[in-house]
Amino acid sequence: MSKKLIFGLLPIVLVAVVVVVFLTVWSPVPESTASAPVEELIVERVRLEPDLIEMYIRNDGPDEVTIAQVIINGSYWQFSSDIEGSLRRLEKGVLRIEYPWDPGDDQSIVIVTDSGVTFETVVAAAAESIAFGGRAIGSLAMIGILIGVVPVLIGLLWFPFIRDLKAQWYGFFLAFTIGLLVFLGFDAIEEALESAEMAPKSFNGVGVVILGFFAAFLALFYLSRGKRNAEESNTGTGPTAPTVVAGSRLAFAIAFGIGVHNLGEGLAVGSAYAIGNVSLGTLLIVGFIIHNVTESIPIITPLAGSKARIGQLIGLGLLAGAPAILGAWIGGFAYSAIWAALFLGIGAGAIFQVAIEIIARMQSDRSTALFSLHNVTGFVAGLLVMYATSLAIAG
Repeated sequence: MSKKLIFGLLPIVLVAVVVVVFLTVWSPVPESTASAPVEELIVERVRLEPDLIEMYIRNDGPDEVTIAQVIINGSYWQFSSDIEGSLRRLEKGVLRIEYPWDPGDDQSIVIVTDSGVTFETVVAAAAESIAFGGRAIGSLAMIGILIGVVPVLIGLLWFPFIRDLKAQWYGFFLAFTIGLLVFLGFDAIEEALESAEMAPKSFNGVGVVILGFFAAFLALFYLSRGKRNAEESNTGTGPTAPTVVAGSRLAFAIAFGIGVHNLGEGLAVGSAYAIGNVSLGTLLIVGFIIHNVTESIPIITPLAGSKARIGQLIGLGLLAGAPAILGAWIGGFAYSAIWAALFLGIGAGAIFQVAIEIIARMQSDRSTALFSLHNVTGFVAGLLVMYATSLAIAG
């Protein structure tokens, strides 16, 4: 083993030794002042079937948790479980309670541990959960198509209009695209942080969002730089080829970023139907249909200088919209707040990287100033349009 490797590993080994000694041999806290057990329990999911409640729980604290009793609407109730003994840190289990719940009524469920600590969950307007099967799979797929594929493909019909614009208006729509993407990016970050808040604290949801964001941002930055260098070194395909190729590459990157964002939207709708909140699910579907029509503009604007094929446009539309189907399936059958935080973080990172890519492209174009009146107006218009369509989701 080389000296360089030894000096590289030595600090890690010493830190590990210190931690092991602290945990197993000596502690600075006297036994008489040791704190009481810290119990944290999180309910990740509640499934409802006729006369049956299933609760998917996870130990989110440092100490073991033993479930002693369950109280439903003020009454103690018998339950069964797949938990053998106690739940260790981050271990999960399922509680099954045979209870004649009434559809439409709120159900208050309190879990009591053997040390007397209580954890309450309220199921608002209880309704039967989606059961895994062919019908449910098809229904959730149709939801994903409605909120993702259909509006994006409809929005692609704007391509002939944008393609025939004059140069200054092309800059306007590039800036408009940046406005749309910036709004979408911040929207994705907000949703990611909300999902992180609902995830087990032991997973450090905010850290997951940050990891997803920069993983996507840096990966796309690296790929875009490599492709840009390849385009600049390719001098045998004519003077206009790099511009066309760059436009196609940028459109693909935009579609990818929007696709990951739409996966998050599918998660939201699928999970709403999974918990039986039909009214919320319906509101989200209508809102996303209106909201997502405008997502096609960022995809087609970089292609305005080329003769894009119908197949290419449809492929980009599916890349942007189809992930909503996967999101609806995940949300309906196996929703996980921590995975939602990761996907939305990835989507936000991809979207912001693409926005920066467009800004760099506009800055390199000497035919128009980056902060011209057309461009500034386009950017503000993009923000306003996304804000206006987002009001449909808020109801």
